[in-house]
Amino acid sequence: MRILISGASVAGPVLAYWLTKYGFDVTVVERAPELRKTGGHAVDLFRPAVDISEEMGVLARIQERATGTDRLTLYRDGVRRPVRVDLSKVFGGAADRHLEVLRDDLSEIYYDACDEVEYMFGDSITAISADGEVEFENAVPRRFDLVIGADGLHSNVRRLVFGEESQYSAFIGAYLGVLTLPNAAGLDGEMVIHTAVGRTAGIYGARHIEDARALFLFRSEQLDYHHRDVPRQKELLRAAFDGMDPEVDGWLRELDRTPAFYFDSITQLRMPTWSRGRVTLVGDAAYCPGPAVGGSTTLAVVGAYVLAGELARADGDQKRAYPAYERAMTTHVTASRAVALSAAKTLIPTSRLSMAALAHGARLISTLPAAPSRALLRLTTKSARTYNSITVDNYASAQILGECRS
Repeated sequence: MRILISGASVAGPVLAYWLTKYGFDVTVVERAPELRKTGGHAVDLFRPAVDISEEMGVLARIQERATGTDRLTLYRDGVRRPVRVDLSKVFGGAADRHLEVLRDDLSEIYYDACDEVEYMFGDSITAISADGEVEFENAVPRRFDLVIGADGLHSNVRRLVFGEESQYSAFIGAYLGVLTLPNAAGLDGEMVIHTAVGRTAGIYGARHIEDARALFLFRSEQLDYHHRDVPRQKELLRAAFDGMDPEVDGWLRELDRTPAFYFDSITQLRMPTWSRGRVTLVGDAAYCPGPAVGGSTTLAVVGAYVLAGELARADGDQKRAYPAYERAMTTHVTASRAVALSAAKTLIPTSRLSMAALAHGARLISTLPAAPSRALLRLTTKSARTYNSITVDNYASAQILGECRS
């Protein structure tokens, strides 16, 4: 059975790995000419995604590429003294299995996990017929039994099959920017964050890279730009953070020479169904809870694993597998949306009072002994609680006919 996946970021390679293990013939098409190296901000893998990665045999590589960030210095607008946070307490207390890793590194690791998958780089789907005939921008048309969109928030497959993104997107009032810049401060295991009402900017490094990442989050009405218009995106980011702090101004000066830049709205995808005919969607293409605030990477890994398992369990019959996949994921997706809305309020303070509350909570966690701080975090860290509580079926009983060699 031939399955085409669109997208080679996170959900696509994870799905390809498991489908190949279950004996399916898998092709992945990716618009970029090679694996994307856009700098990539740090993403969280919570327990279920860590467990799945371990089953794939790639956990050790992910651990090697973990950012290693264990300290946070938090500056508040109008307050001279910063708050210093022991992040090892935060991560250790909030989640019993948690890893932070740069998205590009994670994508490469999942891609390398299986070399029995055919990848078509530098191409994109232009049409999908009801009988499985797929047309491409460059390659000759080919027929597939199933087509799966794993191509992100601005999914091409979703647009072709379900219609324009605006029908399903829900803007939650904020934007995200990430740029790569020199690690001039020599950050080693430390993140520095500046907060003001409606704005948060931070910088961090990772133990295995020489440069750093600057992260920007800000509240705004919906802005007018195209998601591929990078000069306009940089202009909007400058306008949002200009004059916030001299250190932040220095980060913004790197916009003209950064080798990698990312900018997008923090938007949720809310679709009544992710499947139509031979086609289904997975990860951000189907149920993005909001970039940077909703644990979307963990959700993408889990969704890919579940979709592959249900297809194996149904012997490739999408009429049984797709509804089972949606039933298995709906509760997790709904919970993730609520988590994202709450996280956005915390990460981007709405008032000086909320800024003070954030600093007070961070200070309290850092000063408490380990056991009480873990108890407090488990009560208050909604995101970690939500994603750690995700459980999925064990699909080990599905007949494994293929083999992934890496």
